[in-house]
Amino acid sequence: MVEPEQRLLMIIDNEPAQARLMTALAGREGWRTVVVDDYEKAIATLGTRQGMQLSAIILDHAVPGDRACELIAELKERRPALPILMVTASISPQLAVEAMRAGVADYLVKPVSPDRLVQALRNTTTHESPRDELTPMSEKMPSQLDFDSMVGTASSFRDALAKAAKAARGHGHVLIEGESGTGKEMLVRAMQSASPRSKTTFRIINISGSSASSLESQLFGHEKGAFPGAFDRQIGAFQHCDGGTLVLDEIDRLPLDVQDRLASVLESGSVKPLGAQYGFKVDVRVIAASNLPLADMVETGHFRGELLELLSRTSITLPPLRERGRDMGALARYFLHQIGQQPGLRPLGITSEALRLLGAFEWPGNVRQLQAVLFRAAVFCDGDALTAEDFPQLSEIVSVEEPKAGGSIRESAGVQLYSEDGNLRPLEEIEADVIRLAIGHYRGRMTEVARRLGIGRSTLYRKLSDLGIDNAA
Repeated sequence: MVEPEQRLLMIIDNEPAQARLMTALAGREGWRTVVVDDYEKAIATLGTRQGMQLSAIILDHAVPGDRACELIAELKERRPALPILMVTASISPQLAVEAMRAGVADYLVKPVSPDRLVQALRNTTTHESPRDELTPMSEKMPSQLDFDSMVGTASSFRDALAKAAKAARGHGHVLIEGESGTGKEMLVRAMQSASPRSKTTFRIINISGSSASSLESQLFGHEKGAFPGAFDRQIGAFQHCDGGTLVLDEIDRLPLDVQDRLASVLESGSVKPLGAQYGFKVDVRVIAASNLPLADMVETGHFRGELLELLSRTSITLPPLRERGRDMGALARYFLHQIGQQPGLRPLGITSEALRLLGAFEWPGNVRQLQAVLFRAAVFCDGDALTAEDFPQLSEIVSVEEPKAGGSIRESAGVQLYSEDGNLRPLEEIEADVIRLAIGHYRGRMTEVARRLGIGRSTLYRKLSDLGIDNAA
C-alpha cells in the first residue's frame, strides 16, 4: 500500500489559479502534485519515472474539451488501476455517462467546494470501503423542486415533510437538521417552490465554501474603504434578498462572531454593512441547514443559543437513510425511473435480491449516496434490471440473509401496510401515515387536505395534534 506521504497527484489543468488551489487542498491531505496544462504532456508524463509514481489524476474537462473521453480512455488503457477525477463546468448527464464509461472514478461540477474535492481525493485511496460505486458523484442528476419528488413512507420522514409543507406557506425562519445527503437542499427547494416568496429572490450560501474573513461582507455587505482591500462597495446577501429567501447551508460552520451579528440582524430586522454610517430594514426569510444537531453545539459552546432560538421557531429534522429501511424499494425505483430519463440511459428495474443488498448497507452518505450508486450501476448494466451482481463492491462489505418463507415484506409506493414480521400494522399508524402523505402531497393546503381525506378541518387539526406537528409554523 502506498503511504500517504508518498501519494502523487497529476493535475491536468490550464487555469493556473485553479491548479494552485487544488494543489494547496491536496497538499493538506498529504499529496504531492505535478501540474500539466495539455493533453500531450499528460500522456508523456505517464511514461516518466515520476508518472509511474502517480496515485491519482485530476482532469479539467476544459483542457481536452470534446476529446475528454478519448483522453480518459487512453489514460486508463496505459494505467488501468489509476483513479481519474474529472472537473467540469457542465452539468450534462450525457457527459457524466460518457465520462464514467470511459473510466472516471468521480465527476465534480465547478465551482468545486474544498470539502467535495478533499472527499473525492480521499475516496481514491480508501481501501476500507468500495472506491468506485460508492463515490458521491452527486452532481450528475438535477435536483427536483417539489414535495412530490420526495419519496418515502417512514413516519419520521413524512412528519418532516408535513412540517415543511405547512411551514412553506409562512414567512418565519426555519431550521433544517440532518446528516449530509439526507435531502436538506431538496427540501429547501421544495419549500421555496411552495412558498408565497417563490417568485422573489432566492439565494443559497454554503458557509463551508466561504472563508471566515469574507463571510461578513458576503452576508451583510461593506462600503468602499471599510477595510484594507475594500476597493469597491459590496451589496450583502441580506440586502440582495430583501423580500425573498436566504438559505444558509452548513450553518454549523459559521464562526461565533458572525453568529452574534447574524442573531442581531434576525432580532432587529435591520442590517448595517461594514463601514456604513447607517443601517436599513430588510424583509428576509432565513432557512438554515445544519449537518449537526445545533442544540448539542450550544451545550459545547460552539453555537450561540440566541441564534438557535431565532432560527428554530420551526425546526425540521430529516432522518438518515438507515432509519428508513421500508423506503428502500420506493426510493430505488423512483431514482431508476429518473435515471432512465437521462440521455444515454434507459429505464431499468431492480430485483428483490438487489434490494436486499441495498437494504443491508448502512449508507453513510444517505439518499444522495444511494442515488449515486444506482446511477453508476445503471451506466454499466447490460440487462433489463439491476441485480446483486451489478453492485460487486457493495457485496464485498455486506452480507444478506435470504428471506424466511412467508416472511417477505410487502412494499407499497405509498403507505406501508405490513410490519417487518409480515403482520398488518395498527390502524392508527396507517391513518397517521395517510395524513402525513396527504399534507406533503397537497403542499400544506390544509383545507384541501381535509376535503380530500373526507374529514373536517377541526378533525384534521386534532389529528395533527396527536401526531405532534400542531406547532409547525
